[in-house]
Amino acid sequence: MYEFPFELDDFQKEACEFIDSGKSVVVCAPTGAGKTVIAQHAIHRALENGTRIFYTTPLKALSNQKFFDFSEKYGSEKVGLLTGDTSINRNAQIVIMTTEVFRNMLYGTNFGAVADNMKDVRYVVLDEVHYMNDEQRGTVWEESIIYCPTNVQIIALSATVANADELTDWINTVHSKTELVNTDFRPVPLRFFYFDSSQPDKLLPLLTPSGQLNKKIKPEKKLWGHNRKKQRSYVKDIVRNLNNQDMLPAIYFTFSRKKCDEQMEKCAGLDLITKGERAQIRQFVDEYIAENPHLYNNKHIEYLLCGVASHHAGLLPSWKNLVEKLFQKGLIKVVFATETLAAGINMPARSTVISSTSKRTDSGHRMLTASEFLQMSGRAGRRGMDEIGYVTVVGTQFQTPEEVAELVLSDANPLESRFSPSYSMVLNLLQRFSLDEAKELILKSFGYFSSGARLKPLLQLKSSMEGEIKSREFICPNKLSDFELHEYDKLRHLYVQNRQTYKKITKQERSKNRPLSDEVIRFGKETKAMLEKMHDYPCDICKLYKKHTKNIEVINRLEIKLKKLNKEIDRQRDIFWNKFLAHRSVLIEFGYLKDDYPTEKGITTSQIRSENELYVAEIIFSHILENLTPAQLSAVVCAITTEDLRMDIPYIPFSEPVRKTLNNIRNIKRKIERTQNSYSVEAPLYINPYFSSLIELWVEGADWETISGQMDVGEGDIVRSFKRVVDVLRQFTTISNVPEALVFTAREAIEKIMREPVDID
Repeated sequence: MYEFPFELDDFQKEACEFIDSGKSVVVCAPTGAGKTVIAQHAIHRALENGTRIFYTTPLKALSNQKFFDFSEKYGSEKVGLLTGDTSINRNAQIVIMTTEVFRNMLYGTNFGAVADNMKDVRYVVLDEVHYMNDEQRGTVWEESIIYCPTNVQIIALSATVANADELTDWINTVHSKTELVNTDFRPVPLRFFYFDSSQPDKLLPLLTPSGQLNKKIKPEKKLWGHNRKKQRSYVKDIVRNLNNQDMLPAIYFTFSRKKCDEQMEKCAGLDLITKGERAQIRQFVDEYIAENPHLYNNKHIEYLLCGVASHHAGLLPSWKNLVEKLFQKGLIKVVFATETLAAGINMPARSTVISSTSKRTDSGHRMLTASEFLQMSGRAGRRGMDEIGYVTVVGTQFQTPEEVAELVLSDANPLESRFSPSYSMVLNLLQRFSLDEAKELILKSFGYFSSGARLKPLLQLKSSMEGEIKSREFICPNKLSDFELHEYDKLRHLYVQNRQTYKKITKQERSKNRPLSDEVIRFGKETKAMLEKMHDYPCDICKLYKKHTKNIEVINRLEIKLKKLNKEIDRQRDIFWNKFLAHRSVLIEFGYLKDDYPTEKGITTSQIRSENELYVAEIIFSHILENLTPAQLSAVVCAITTEDLRMDIPYIPFSEPVRKTLNNIRNIKRKIERTQNSYSVEAPLYINPYFSSLIELWVEGADWETISGQMDVGEGDIVRSFKRVVDVLRQFTTISNVPEALVFTAREAIEKIMREPVDID
């Protein structure tokens, strides 16, 4: 085993031994426990043996961070980086990449043959593998594990999850011999506090030594309507308490960008840093801005000089990078951040503050999940610097202290599969495998493997329904079958109806002093005969008749429900394969598959990476993009890659060719929507030209101040939308069968988009 300059923890030693014995390993440990050491052990093994190692992360920012860390540690000639828009030293022994890039390599499309891509690769580290839970991107991790060659050892690093054993069993089944190393050990233990606004001068321990809720904590008063708007902010009191008790630096998690900025402003007046630290910040900021002049007029600079900062997706990546660097140096004392900061960025703190354990969603407030809470609270406590990490939960009217205590004491949530076939997946699999082989691969998904757990509540319901039907089996004392009872029921029902009709007619005829007609007399006799026939049935005098009838009614209702439930169980069991077949049907209809093999158009589409590859392909093959200028092309691509925004942003007019092209795309969108709906395929189709006018101006040469001043929206949102455009334009230049004119325009557009600050990660 490689000798580290420090004593390894038991779980680290165990994982390293499994790697040395040639096994794959799943390491499940709390945030900050030291999982990276295990990856480093595999890196040393690869360097020693002249083999290669891929290190994958869920985020480009994390990949960049690992690239710089590892380049410093192992030498830049040994380390490469592959993300959607960067390729550095791709044949190095250690290559850092996003998990999407790794998955694409395994498909062997844009990146060349799989055998070439995986040449000499002995280990693959899947960092933050709990991202399998991610609604949009979780499927990437499952595909990566399923398609990863079995001679490559997988090192899957995960934050704490409830079903790590199930994940390990699955990798063991679909890949190779895999061992689980599961620990709840935290090198820096956490201590939990609660801020109760009725006692603003202190932080109260949340739990007693025996693990009970501290009785001194009072719930927050409910505020309604007008009073809620007047509610006082206690952020200064909380930060002052942390400062007084030597619990800084802190990450203060808030679920709103606007609040991050507001809280930073409120705390600017607190005396958190020394004169010497202020001078250090000033020097660092000046040097950083000299390299990034677009930040010169940033309105947040004054707050950095007070030792506070804001960190969220609305800010420029280069600004967030500056905040992270200052925080890592211990010069920023409080960062007000949205929960995205909890996702692996290296910003350790002594404390974390969680502004609420409930968050607002489209359907109202909901409590944080145990895993979300663990991810955020796990940022507290710096190994080798702090003996204890501090977590403070702020009291709000949307949660009770009891709910907070329950959340703190909860175990992590289980990993759930987000596996979902896409057009690209269907085309890639059918390019390499037969339909039956593709089905085998789909049935290897973690979603299918864990469907037992997913189906458990449905199967329990089925079992209880079947039990109830069985318990209602009725033994008739007269040994009549249900059919015979049904015949009696029909007769009885008809007799009651006929008797009422006969009585009504006779009453009418008497009131008019008329004799009954022969027809009515005959009807009366028939009704009487029915009564006599009823007397022949033992049910007529049976005391259990009503119970027997009711029983049949209930059983019929239960059997109808059971039939529907069985249908749903079958649908859920085969949900992934049915989705695959539905996508396949759409592709056949559009001429992208023939005899279960991709056509020329299908091969092009298999190389596209987007939320709806068919949509992008149809737009390319319609030839409506070929006569656009680089600025117009960028504006059109921006509209089809920007998802529906919650923000109320007015459209700023764009050029006439862009408007006409988007109208043509609307027709393509309608056609695809009709076909998708007929096969129940859900794949998004966007036309949202929120930022189209901005990117058109940018490509034409407008400066950043002009662009960012056009609308009231975060600069980070604009950069992100521009980078999505670059991602699609770059694909236009690499995938096959794209008209040459479009390739040239796309290249020119990329060059013009990728200037400061858009090109800075």
